[in-house]
Amino acid sequence: MGLQPLEFSDCYLDSPWFRERVRAHEAELEKTNKFIKELLKDGKNLIAATKNLSAAQRKFAHSLRDFKFEFIGDAETDDERYIDASLHEFSNFLKNLEEQREILALSVTETLIKPLERFRKEQLGAVKEEKKKFDKETEKNYSLLEKHLTLSAKKKELQLQEADSQVEQNRKHFYELSLEYVCKLQEIQERKKFECVEPVLSFFQGLFTFYHQGYELAKDFNHYKTTLQINIQNTRNRFEGTRSEVEELMNKIRRNPQEHKRANHFTMEGYLYVQEKRPAPFGSSWVKHYCMYRKETKKFSMIPFEHRSGGKVGDAELFVLTYCTKRNTDTIDRRFCFDLEASDRPGVPVTMQAFSEEDRKLWMEALDGKEALLINLNRANAKQEGSAQLDKIGFTIIKKCISAVETRGINDQGLYRVVGVSSKVQRLLSLLMDSKTCNEIDLENSVDWEVKTITSAMKQYLRSLPEPLMTYELHGEFILPAKSGSPESRVSAVHFLVHKLPEKNKEMLEILVKHLANVSKHAKRNLMTVANLGVVFGPTLMRPQEETVAAIMDLKFQNIVVEILIENHEKIFKTLPDATFPEPISMSVSPPNAPPRQSRRQGQRIKRPLAVYNLCLELEDADSHSSPREDTPTGSMDSLSSQSPTPAFSSSPPGLLDGNHLIMDSGDLAGWTTNLPAQSRPSMVSWMNIPSANPAATNAALPTFFFPNPASGTDRAVESVAHRKARAVYPCEAEHSSELSFQIGAIFEDVQFSREPGWLEGTLNGKRGLIPQNYVQFL
Repeated sequence: MGLQPLEFSDCYLDSPWFRERVRAHEAELEKTNKFIKELLKDGKNLIAATKNLSAAQRKFAHSLRDFKFEFIGDAETDDERYIDASLHEFSNFLKNLEEQREILALSVTETLIKPLERFRKEQLGAVKEEKKKFDKETEKNYSLLEKHLTLSAKKKELQLQEADSQVEQNRKHFYELSLEYVCKLQEIQERKKFECVEPVLSFFQGLFTFYHQGYELAKDFNHYKTTLQINIQNTRNRFEGTRSEVEELMNKIRRNPQEHKRANHFTMEGYLYVQEKRPAPFGSSWVKHYCMYRKETKKFSMIPFEHRSGGKVGDAELFVLTYCTKRNTDTIDRRFCFDLEASDRPGVPVTMQAFSEEDRKLWMEALDGKEALLINLNRANAKQEGSAQLDKIGFTIIKKCISAVETRGINDQGLYRVVGVSSKVQRLLSLLMDSKTCNEIDLENSVDWEVKTITSAMKQYLRSLPEPLMTYELHGEFILPAKSGSPESRVSAVHFLVHKLPEKNKEMLEILVKHLANVSKHAKRNLMTVANLGVVFGPTLMRPQEETVAAIMDLKFQNIVVEILIENHEKIFKTLPDATFPEPISMSVSPPNAPPRQSRRQGQRIKRPLAVYNLCLELEDADSHSSPREDTPTGSMDSLSSQSPTPAFSSSPPGLLDGNHLIMDSGDLAGWTTNLPAQSRPSMVSWMNIPSANPAATNAALPTFFFPNPASGTDRAVESVAHRKARAVYPCEAEHSSELSFQIGAIFEDVQFSREPGWLEGTLNGKRGLIPQNYVQFL
């Protein structure tokens, strides 16, 4: 479990638990600050101490390996997990470089030192300054409040009003500062991942440039670097969307805190001053408590808490409430007071003091007190419902807009990201939602309506529905598979849930997703990849019923769900799902009797890098050997969010190529199986029929796999294989979206060697993807 989100509504309660969460965030930022400070120190040592280069690299590698980012919420996206793991990957690269050490002239000032110093100074430094202001304002607010509460009720009404006004003004200022500080804390927690990792990534790119002996390692690192850049860009894009949503929520709560009070099991909670009576000569004292009341059970609990001492003062006290009565100023020399009586202490009332008259009214209403004034706590129900409905007119609007977009603007850059003028959007939407004028509007041929106005009107219509298209009821169920599981289990879960939607919702969703898939096919021109469309339509098609910071943190998973819908729309909408909800699968395993899949490079990382479909398939055969396909703009490739890491045991054991035979050395194989995860070794050894405890018998039981060898011929040999057919001799489950799943006997068309060693490219049932080379036989 990561850091708990800081809810803006808690700023107004300022509860002990809120303060604990704030301290946890502050401690994490201090840890990050120390980490960056240490990282900067190590980087400078690298520049200055060429004689101690090896020692400096080890220290730098250890710093990277030992640090781990914390996250807000209960899960991370795949992109964030890969970013978290990136520091460990960087550490491993440094260890490899140490073995090939040469005297280097390394300039890391611009790529590493300055960005981290700027982040530490401008971002972490700004948070420290905000903390000082927050602590100072806390002291000032509660000191002034206590002083104000001791004012005699016998003073002149004008003096009391002036004092009340001053306290209220100071309280508002305190809440403003608290909201801004909480927002800044959470923003820096999300920002630090890419702000810290991106300079380190730049440093590694420069490092490999200066290492002649590290050329092969740098080439090997290129795939991982590209993937990580996409992960960072995806995370940055989601951060921008999340930040705007958080700021919007903060402004809503700032305008009306009571309206956005979080739902919980307490009828009322907040701070009250409790009168504690002492022996006659000493009078009484007033101690601040955090109080909570549940009307169903009539249980009232209170915890002594003093902000200025930084923690709880005493143990919690719980009693069952008997009655509550308002105290007038003629019976006590303090304002805003009321009495409570506990069932176990009849006749011994406890006197409480609220912060204001309004606060007392709220408590009296919750406690069913005498003379209580009824307060409307259901203002949220008074929100105006959007007039948009999922009816015949709604379907007409969506179909008109989609037809116009596909006719006029399918290739417009930033389609759906570029917004129209608000007044024009509202005017178009009003005309479309009016049954009298809807059919008269010709969006396909009219020059009066820009494409961006049409796309904005369509998004506005979907957001104006009383309930999101994917419903409140299924929101949590859609989010869950996006947080875990393999790509296949995610698709299966979304497939199952889509068919649980009401028929109209499913029909509308199918129309829209089919259109978005068409938009993504033109990404070369419009730059709207599946990932970009997920960012735009995630909050449009899905939203939680209660608007909180925790819910906003799930926006990134909403985007992933939309990406899954777009990438798999044909399967999801055209076929029926399994009868039962699919269990999440963390990884896919090679079937029994199947050969191990080929790793990307023998002797390097045992994980095959995440294959980016656009980088591995249908590459141009011109001079460029590493550029992506033309139809995928740099930096905006399809998201890797729906992929899961390849299991370690999917790599081949070390071996030798001899003609068309793969001959494995028994010693290497024994070492390879030893490095497998413990739970994977028995099954892997058993299906290969190799007794792990008897290396001497390994060669006798070792199977030999036959497949064409791409390294044994010239370009003519490669050309001779192009456009051939092949048949599957083993079944295979794809481990990510760039690969094909198939059963024994499947026939592949147009089979070619991939640029990734050990893999082929082929077409099966109209879909093109990667095939393990040793799983097929050429026809």
